[in-house]
Formats: sequence, C-alpha cells, structure tokens
Amino acid sequence: MANQFDFGMIGLGVMGRNLLLNMADHGFAVIGFDKDTQKGAALESSATAGTTVKGVGTLAEMVQQLKSPRKMMMLVPAGKPVDDVIADLLPLLEKGDIVIDGGNSHYTDTLKRLDYLKDTGIHFMGMGVSGGEHGARTGPSIMPGGDVEAYKNLQPILEAVSAKVNGSPCVAYMGKNAAGHYVKMVHNGIEYAIMQLISEVYDLLKNGLGLDNDELYKVFKTWNEGELQSFLTEITRDIFLQKDDKTNNRLVDMILDKAGAKGTGKWTSQDAMDLGIPITVIDTAVSLRSLSAYKDERTQASSLYKTKTHSVEVPKELFIQQLGDALFFSMIISYAQGLSLLHKASSELQMDIPMTDVVRIWRGGCIIRSTLLETFFEAYTSNPQLPNLLLNADIAQTMQKKLQHMRAVVMHAIQTGYPVAALMSALSYFEAYRTEKLPTNLIQAQRDYFGAHTYQRIDIPGTFHTEWQTH
Repeated sequence: MANQFDFGMIGLGVMGRNLLLNMADHGFAVIGFDKDTQKGAALESSATAGTTVKGVGTLAEMVQQLKSPRKMMMLVPAGKPVDDVIADLLPLLEKGDIVIDGGNSHYTDTLKRLDYLKDTGIHFMGMGVSGGEHGARTGPSIMPGGDVEAYKNLQPILEAVSAKVNGSPCVAYMGKNAAGHYVKMVHNGIEYAIMQLISEVYDLLKNGLGLDNDELYKVFKTWNEGELQSFLTEITRDIFLQKDDKTNNRLVDMILDKAGAKGTGKWTSQDAMDLGIPITVIDTAVSLRSLSAYKDERTQASSLYKTKTHSVEVPKELFIQQLGDALFFSMIISYAQGLSLLHKASSELQMDIPMTDVVRIWRGGCIIRSTLLETFFEAYTSNPQLPNLLLNADIAQTMQKKLQHMRAVVMHAIQTGYPVAALMSALSYFEAYRTEKLPTNLIQAQRDYFGAHTYQRIDIPGTFHTEWQTH
C-alpha cells in the first residue's frame, strides 16, 4: 500500500537501524532500505512487537510508500556514497520532499549539495547525530541545520526520538546552510581532545602512581560521581573492569596503542586554522593520534633512548586529586576552544548558530555530554554572544581554583618524562589567553626585518616599516 510510512532510512547499519527502531517505538511508521537485503530483514526482526517497521530491497519501493512530503535520511559513509544516493533518489522524488544526510559529512560537501539541489524543490539538510549505537536506539543528541521549513516538518519526529534532559529534547535547529554538520564536526573535535586528556591522565595514574585496573576503576568511579561526571569518564571507568575472553587479562591491557581516526578531528583543526581560531588541545589530540600510528618507529626510538617510566614521587591521594583538577581544568579549555570556533564560524560562514541551544542539546545523548554543559548553558543564557567561555566570571573563578593543581601535574609529568602534550597545551593556551602583553612584538619586528611585513605601534595608530640596521 502506498503512502503509509512516516519516515524512511537509507542505510541500515547499526546507527540507521537503531534510529529507525527508536522512531517506531515512538509511534511512527518507518521503512528502511539497504542494498544488503539481510539488513532489511534484521531491521524487521529487531522491531518491538506492535510497531510498524518494514525493510525493502529497492529505493523506489521505499520512496513510493512514504507519506507526502516524504521524509527520509541517509546514514551511509561520507563522500561519494552520499552523492551516489542523491543521484539515485532525484528521479524518484517530488517538490517538497525532504532528504537528510545524517552521516559525518564534511560541511563543505554539504554546502555543495545544497547548491546542487537548490533549484530542484527538494529540501536538503545536513544533520549531526551523536550518541553511538546505544544513543541512536534510546535517544541521541541531534544537530540539524539548513532548511528551516524542512526542520519544522521534521521537528515532531526528531524531538520524540532525541535524548531528554529535564524533559527538554536534545535537538534544536543549529542554523543556516551546513550548520548541522559544522556543529557535529566541532563536537567531534572536542571529543578527540577530551579522550586524549583522559588517556594522558590514565598514563600518570597507571605508570606514574602504579595503580592497577581495580584502583583505576575506583578513581574514575569517584570522579564520575563528582564534578567530572561525563559520558567519557563513565565509560573509562567501566573499561578497566572488562575481561579479555582470550587471555583472562583485563582487555584494556591487551589493546594495541595505535588509535584510528575518521577525519572529523582533522577537519576541525583545518577549519580553525582557516578562521584564525586557536584550538590547541584539539590540534594536539589530532597530532597525537597520528603519532600513535608510528608504532614501529616508537619502538625503535624507545630502545635507542632507553626510555623508562618513572614513579611520580607525590603522595598518592594528593596526586589523584591534582590529576582530577587538571583533567577538569583541561576539559573546560577543550570545550572553550571548540565553542569559540563555533562562535566565529557562525558569523564568518553566515550560519547563525545559536550557541545556547548547542550546549543545551549536548547535555544529553551525545558523546561529550557532561555536567559542565549546565555551567556553559548558564554562561550562554546570560550572554549568547560570549566569544569565549573563559570570559565568563563564574568559569574564571573555577579556573583560578584549579590552576595550581594543573601546573603541579604538568610539572611532575615533565620531571618524570611522561608525554602529556594535551595537558601542557591546555595550560599554555590558558596562560597565553589571559596575558595582556605577549612577546609577539618580537615576532613582528623579525617579520618586518626580513620581509618588510610592517608592524603597528603601542603609542600611535597606523602601520609602520623600518629599515632595520644590520650589525
């Protein structure tokens, strides 16, 4: 029977299937297509009894059975697969139909697709979805951007399936053009930063203090019950207890120290460079993932330099407290940097991103959810145009309280030879950001000396060049 389904999904991998089942659980009739017909069958067999869920073998079958205006989402790999699906869809669609790209597409690709489809009458939206496979099934954080009329049409479905915090749905219109994918890109950049920070703190706890996995579990459990409460702290806690079914060791100790990357962290760094926004902790996290891939060279270098881990000679309870404060301090810096990029991109790229809504919808469902976001929500509620969270008086007070412990951790790590590039980067950014007069006057003198690049003065306005005396 035609026109009986509320929503269609193209791509029935774990994310696509779970999001569709989530919609069905909220009373929507859903239909999905995947080239792999087994995935369509798996969709139907996973459905909750009494819900309306169907898997089909062709795009045409799916499109024909959707109510008008048709609402459908692609959850396929970024890049050419998205363009291929759009090309296959176009002959099947009518004016007013809505197509969402819910994958991790680069925002520049989304802009091209918006331009390509602008005269077709098809509504196209880029939409970030965060929360992993569990979030997709039970309530993700959803970041739609672009066509505001299309968003209004989708709003009831998206609000129903999103995570909720105090009854508030973790979905909101993120702004014009490719804002949805841009916000998700920055979300992932912050995610990179926090994961790197946690890994450095883990190294100092494990090797610097000699904690075993049970003790590590207890530390992260305590942290997750306090101000460090967050999804990433919570899953880190649980990781330490997971046994390996092959050796009966703890699984974390059997995992190779080479990190993968999908590219979103790198995109965040690249775009921040283009916009002139310093996001040093995110940049460092991206670089350290790249460095982790050089395992063979690191093994050679370890042998060449006879690298050893050293104990941190600080009383255990004190150092754990210092590490917790340093992690909290650095997490605030990570969010502040990512959100300052969003603030700049909002105006520079004409996206009109509502910063208050960004932090509001990140409070639940997403990978970087944390109690800190309540503080940020208050900061942006009082000043929606805040260029950097570090300029908020309440956050400034918190940073001052944690600063000595942050410095202590970096000092002890340097003295004992631990690589803590992200922690150091967070501290250096903070020190530079709050310094009224940086030594950059010397750089300007150098640039003018060798390249006649000119400089400005502190006493009179204008641009100046000097014929520097060579000695």
